[in-house]
Amino acid sequence: MRILIHACCGPCLLPVASKLRDDGHELTAYFYNPNVHPHAEHLRRLEAFKTAAEKSALATLPLPRYEPQGFFRAITYRERERCRLCYRLRLFEVAMAGRDDGFDAFTTTLLISPYQDIERVREAGEGAAAAAGVEFHFEDLRSLFPRIKPMAEELGLYRQKYCGCIYSEIEAEEGRRRKRKSRRGGA
Repeated sequence: MRILIHACCGPCLLPVASKLRDDGHELTAYFYNPNVHPHAEHLRRLEAFKTAAEKSALATLPLPRYEPQGFFRAITYRERERCRLCYRLRLFEVAMAGRDDGFDAFTTTLLISPYQDIERVREAGEGAAAAAGVEFHFEDLRSLFPRIKPMAEELGLYRQKYCGCIYSEIEAEEGRRRKRKSRRGGA
């Protein structure tokens, strides 16, 4: 099956592409992440994606413009629902690209992360598939998560410290601050 893989980042792409290729699928990768903020972070992730795709011998679709305005429009005043809305925004774009380029199906590297709500990702993927008329290849890939770090380190890929949006960056920093405080004995 010809599958278009939405890649949230280069490190997550590596084990997902390896598994799907081992399963006999023909793959192309697509980097669409208007949620990533700031622009410098988007560029770092894009470079890691390009390196991962190249080292994995993956074809890629042309890159869309970086337009975080679409992400902010989708979530403004609905920040508590931001992840669900973000999944929908990104997977709809990938489904449409998959349809337009004649793919049999599309999937996403978000399915590898234990930090993502896999049922919401599935829901967004299936909704996008129905709208675009192309299959969503759902597979729980979280068992592959431990492979990300060694594969990324082998290639010297940048690994991000938060999901992508400014809200997740703030939450990640708050979590790190709590851990540091806990290690110091709550002082």
